[in-house]
Amino acid sequence: MEVIIISGLSGSGKSIALNALEDNNFYCIDNLPVTLLSSISQHLNHEHQDKVAISVDIRSIDIEKLPHVIKEIESLSIKTKLIYLESSTESIVRRFGETRRRHPLANEKLSLDEAIEKERSMLAPLAEIGYKIDTSNMSVNVLKTALSELIQLKEDRLALQFSSFGYKFGIPLDADFIFDVRCLPNPHYESNLKNLTGLDKPVIDFFENFKEVDKMFQDINHFVKEWLSAFKIEQRHSLNIAIGCTGGKHRSVYIANKLFTNFSNPKSQVTIRHRDINH
Repeated sequence: MEVIIISGLSGSGKSIALNALEDNNFYCIDNLPVTLLSSISQHLNHEHQDKVAISVDIRSIDIEKLPHVIKEIESLSIKTKLIYLESSTESIVRRFGETRRRHPLANEKLSLDEAIEKERSMLAPLAEIGYKIDTSNMSVNVLKTALSELIQLKEDRLALQFSSFGYKFGIPLDADFIFDVRCLPNPHYESNLKNLTGLDKPVIDFFENFKEVDKMFQDINHFVKEWLSAFKIEQRHSLNIAIGCTGGKHRSVYIANKLFTNFSNPKSQVTIRHRDINH
């Protein structure tokens, strides 16, 4: 049996995530009190429910006890995976404005911005132990794809993700390391390359003419290789290496994709995400 726990900030997409898991034949429960997680998981295990997804958030009773409860469930030989969704304050404010819903912590003393930051602070311990997904600039389909990738990961291996992004669209909140490659030659100023991406051969050929591009790749590659084992020893579940350039279409995409290719092998759990490639 596997229990997927969905948590994160209000307005970050938890309902969408739970619906997506339900569409993938998970038995889903929304807003369960944390202290009931262990007993419910045991019961569903006895009922031969192999795939269970449970949403817990700031509304859930005893949310601060979730890390301890997860250890309780794992002691019962039930696999668990915490997926933590977060998003920028700007994105969450926009979403609450569009839906006209009320933030669970908002009141006459707290503005929406203040409620979001308070919730972010309260849930910070969960963000540290979960698989993080920053949904700030994600479409519903991209979120579903990201969830699908995480669900398939094996718990006994560290999941390594390389991602590209554009600084003009904001820094990804789920990144563990961020490398800035804006100092590299920019194909944006080449008329025949401007509308292509770092995945297209003409752009790849462009980058391969510059020694500094290869040096940047080699340096990041060496850093990740050097420290990957240390994160495995610390029993980290995932590591997100984000590569950023101005627009997130050329330089960051090329470097991130090259790193992804270099680290991919049949025994690894390596994924790639190009956040802003279609902007």
